[in-house]
Formats: sequence, C-alpha cells, structure tokens
Amino acid sequence: LVSIGNICRSPIAEAVFRKLVTDEKLEHKWRTDSAAVSDWNVGRSPDSRALSCLRNHGIETAHKARQITKEDFQTFDHILCMDESNLRDLNRKSNQVKDCKAKIELLGTYDPQKQLIIEDPYYGNEKDFETVYEQCLRCCKAFLEEYH
Repeated sequence: LVSIGNICRSPIAEAVFRKLVTDEKLEHKWRTDSAAVSDWNVGRSPDSRALSCLRNHGIETAHKARQITKEDFQTFDHILCMDESNLRDLNRKSNQVKDCKAKIELLGTYDPQKQLIIEDPYYGNEKDFETVYEQCLRCCKAFLEEYH
C-alpha cells in the first residue's frame, strides 16, 4: 500500500487491511506493508491524526515510514496506491526493475462506491482522515473478498 510520504493514507490502509486479515484469521496467508514513493518521511511514525483516527476505530499501528524498494516490486503480488501521481511514479519505478511481479493499481478500483482516488488528508482536518479511513475500509474489504 503506497502513498507519497507513507504517514497518512498508506499506513491507514495497511492497518485496516491487517485488521481485516487478522479478524478473518488469514494472517498466515498475507504479508502486509506500506511504503512511500518519496523519501521525505523515512523513519517517521504516521501523522498523529492518522493514529488518532485508527485508535478511534480500535486499531493500533507501530509502522515507521519507509520508501518502496526494488525488492518490493519483486516480492509483493499487489502494490496498491492512492492516486494517479502515485500510480505514475510506481509504474515508472517498476519499469526499472527486472522481473517485477507486482500488479500495480489504485486501491480505489476496489471501492464499491466507485471513488477511485483517495485524497491526501495531510492539509485537511480530522474529518478528512475519517474519509480516508472509510474509503480504505471499503476498498480493503472488497480487495480481500476478491483475493480471499
């Protein structure tokens, strides 16, 4: 699960997906992580508003931001991102990787409500983080149902 800085959208999506997988007792079948296309926030914890939003839904995360690696393209089956800019960056990076096996797509393609883009809430407020959470939850549920 990839976003530009790996401190807002992608850690929310990662934590949501991990909880869904755990609740379904499927954690042995899934390796879940999130990363950034940029190196701006490497090593940082998620945004405090993202953590607060997750906590409000009974979800904890200890994720630290990291940048996507060549190995990610070679080992993950799916790389899901949040917007067209991420998608462009990931496709460009994947073209430089021999034997890329990951299917790269927008997480929003799985949204039953057809909201393709998950907007960055960084410059927004708590309500915007809640919107991201709800989108991630819908998309992750649909994705898991498809690949379960």
